[in-house]
Parts: sequence; structure tokens; C-alpha cells
Amino acid sequence: MSNIILDKSKHGWWKSAVFYQIYPKSFQDTNADGIGDLRGIISRLDYLQELGIDGIWLSPVCQSPQVDNGYDISDYCAIDPMFGSLSDMEELIVEAEKRGITIIMDLVLNHCSDQHFWFLEALKGRDNPYHDFFIWRDGDGVTPPNEMKATFGGSAWTYVPELGQYYFHQFAVEQPDLNWDNPAMRAELYKSIRFWVEKGVGGFRLDVIDQIGKVADQMITANGPRLHEFLQELSREAFPEEGLVTVGEAWGATVDSAKIYSAEDGSELSMVFQFQHMCLDQGPEKWDFKPLYLPDLKACYKNWQQGLHTEGWNSLFLNNHDLPRIVSRWGNDCDEHRVNSAKMLATMAHGMQGTPYIYQGEELGMTNIRLPIEEYADIEIQNIYRERTAAGWHPEDVMASIYARGRDNARTPMQWTAKDGAGFTQGKPWLPINGNHTYINAEAALADPDSVFYYYKKLIELRKSHEVFRSGWFELLDPDNEKVFAYTRDTEKEHLLVVCNFSGETLPFDVPERFCGCEMLIGNYSDGEPGLRPYEAAMLYYRT
Repeated sequence: MSNIILDKSKHGWWKSAVFYQIYPKSFQDTNADGIGDLRGIISRLDYLQELGIDGIWLSPVCQSPQVDNGYDISDYCAIDPMFGSLSDMEELIVEAEKRGITIIMDLVLNHCSDQHFWFLEALKGRDNPYHDFFIWRDGDGVTPPNEMKATFGGSAWTYVPELGQYYFHQFAVEQPDLNWDNPAMRAELYKSIRFWVEKGVGGFRLDVIDQIGKVADQMITANGPRLHEFLQELSREAFPEEGLVTVGEAWGATVDSAKIYSAEDGSELSMVFQFQHMCLDQGPEKWDFKPLYLPDLKACYKNWQQGLHTEGWNSLFLNNHDLPRIVSRWGNDCDEHRVNSAKMLATMAHGMQGTPYIYQGEELGMTNIRLPIEEYADIEIQNIYRERTAAGWHPEDVMASIYARGRDNARTPMQWTAKDGAGFTQGKPWLPINGNHTYINAEAALADPDSVFYYYKKLIELRKSHEVFRSGWFELLDPDNEKVFAYTRDTEKEHLLVVCNFSGETLPFDVPERFCGCEMLIGNYSDGEPGLRPYEAAMLYYRT
């Protein structure tokens, strides 16, 4: 199959594309400081070209105090020295483009760092022109304006005695929310975005974008009354080019709101990240987990696949920098089943309508890690351990939740080789490397034609060469089956059956008559024995 090059000047090119998320801190270190950098990404572009991806979603690299892993930006038009220089970024954009790869930057438009020039100026006085770039309310330092809580704990209001005012922050104290009601603030943000577009960036992943229409006095965060007005102006002023990709993170998105966000007219965003499927195996809190009930997952996918068909566009993902590794979460990461369950999960996701996002290491079948509590870097992990043990939880129970749910599972360094440092660094890595890098690594995967890597490569090729992946109607089969996920995709001429066994058992499965004897586009078992073997997956296809 030849590598198909997409015309990225056209609206909607991303419907045939596959993106790859890089968490720069953990991807490739080139200066032995134990932290990944932009030059490291440049050095691995040939690897990504071999995989066949069309774009890189680059987690935050703008200048930041790193209170929240770069999601607290102190200069929208500068690169954090941790990752390199502006010239390194310019070189990355150019070198990626030579390989048919578009760079998508991660931007935070809901809030910034308290070290940003705007906020430092805002602190100087109520009459400062930058003061109204943020949300302030008068107060006495005793009673906040309302009972709103911040996502990272505590009140969403922080008092500044010198001003006699509170400022609003939905996240950390060091992340003041921007005042989107101020047109001057919006205009400055748009200038920052245009700075990167003119450098050759092909689009943006927009962090918590559904919260920019907040109404702090009414305790409204997501889906505020002016949200769509703001998004439409953002699109007009900052993203006028036909081929720019905009991906909105929207935890509160519904099918109906996603139709507006990602309407075909392009008036707001190209697509959304929604998270309903990723919340199905947790209790009231993310740390309270339960087994995935497969019929719930199937019903969720059916809702989104059918609901957005011809009316919007979805992102397809199972991993990211905030989520545990999917092969450990919904697959089976024991040596016997890891490879097949990783391929099975990829088959399920890549057979659907939407734009797939592969998170670094997913194409290798990388797994979760278990560390002593003191070796975890994530502040969220340290906080939950401290809070729950103080509340009387047994430390072993708290650690079980961290092993299953902790964000550092996804942030361990990329496993390039079996050597010390995993080919990631010649120094001490900022986060421990998973010990299984001795056999789960890119070098081994590239040498094995039956690896998870080459399975992903083939899935990417299939999505570009068959229209059914882009526009086929989704129909769920056997919705109540608790172990098998099967569905069809159909256009007038192309027909696809996707079958996935989520269990370690061999199960009976009756192939629908119209698919009997059809071509197998891809499968994770080499022979054609009857039944579905443990974690077996296949795509059957025919044309009419």
C-alpha cells in the first residue's frame, strides 16, 4: 500500500488523517538533562513518517513556570527553555512538513500563568489597562464572592490585599482565568495565535475551550451563554485559512453541542475531544474505579457515531497525557495477551468515524507502571495519596487506585531501545522508565513485522485508502454482548465489519451472511480458525 499524501490546503483534510500526540518532556532527550526536547522530536521524525501519521499534536511547549505541566503559559509567543529555542521550533515545523507531517500546537485560551506580563500588570492597579484582562470582584479577604471551588482544590477566588479584590481561577491559584468579555483581551490572544500560524503551525488543540464563556458570578463554567459567539469570532479572526485544524477539548460536550462545535460549515472548530467513553469505568471520582461494562461502551460509541454522522466530527482516542495506558486499562498487559489486546483496541477505535489520535508509545503497546509513592512526579498523585491516607484509607488501597488511574502512567519516558535509559536519555530521566523497556521498545518493534507498530501502520494506510472509514454509517451488532464488540460501517459501495473480542476466552461468533467469504483487511491472528480467540480482532470488507 502506498503512502497517501493528503492535500492539507483543503477544508476537511483531517477527516482522512491520523494524528500522533507527543508529550515533549518524555519523548526524546538530546542534552542528557533527563527531559525531552524539541531537538529530540526532530531526531525522531523519520520514525513517525514510517508509522504514517499526518500530524503531531504537541503538548504545551510555550514558556511556562510549569506549575501545571505547561498549561500555565507565561508567554504565548516564546518556547520554554526546558524544550529548546524558538529556532528549534521553527526547524521542527519545517522538518516535519518535509515529511508530510503538520504540527498542531497545544494552546490554553481559558487562563494563563500568574507570571504572564498581562497579570503582572493587572496587579499594579485597577486602572491598569491589563486589569480587565482578568475576572475581579471586590471583597474583604474573608468571604469569597461565592462558593465556587477550583478544580485543583480550594476556592476558585484568591484575594489580593493591595487591590481589595479577588481574582477568579478555575484551576490552580497560579492560573488566573482570562476575561473573554473583554474584546481587547481577545484581540491580544488572536495576535498570539497568528504568530504561530505565520511560523507554519497547521492548527491548534484548544485546552478546556468550552469554559471560555464562563459566568463566574453565576458559577457557570462550561457552556456559558456567549461560548458559541466567542468560538465563532475566534474562528473568523484567528483561523481563517481553509486547512487549519482546530481541536477543542470539551469535557462537558454532548452530541448536540458537538454538532455545533464541529459543524461542517467550519464556523467554530474542526472537531472536539469528548470524554464520555473514558469515564465509564470509574465511580464518583476518577480514583474509584470499576470494571468496564462493555455494553455501556458500545452504547456510548453508538450514540456519538450515529449522532454526529454528516452533522459533526469526532476525535477518536483511547490514550493521552492525562489517562492511564489503555492496554493496561481495557486490554490485558500480561506477556501472553499484551500484543493481541493492544491490536484489538486499535482495531475497535480506528474502524470508527472520526480522526484518530495515537498517544506516544501506544503504537508499541506500552503499559502502566508501578512505582513507590515518592517516585511519582504528578502533584495530583501526591495529593490524593496524602488526602486519602489522612482520611483513614489503607495505603495499599490508595496505591491500587494510583497504579490504575495515575497520570504518570502515560508520562513515563518513551521506550526506544532495550539499553539503560531506554534510548530516551543519557542522563537521569525526570520520571522513572518502565522496566519492561527491555522488550517493549521501538527498536524491537521495527524489527518485528508482526509488532503492534506495524499493525498501527496498516490501520493508518487503510483509513486513507477506503472511503468507508470516513463516511460509512455505523451500526452496532449484538449490543448486549458483554465480551464482543462488533459493528458495521456502510456506504453505497463499501461495506466493513469490525469484530473485537474483549476477553481472554475463545468465543463463538456468527459472521453476518453478507460478510461471509469476504476479504480480511486486517486481523491480529494470522490464520482463520472458527470462533473468536482471546482478544482477537478483524476487519472484513467487500464492495458492491
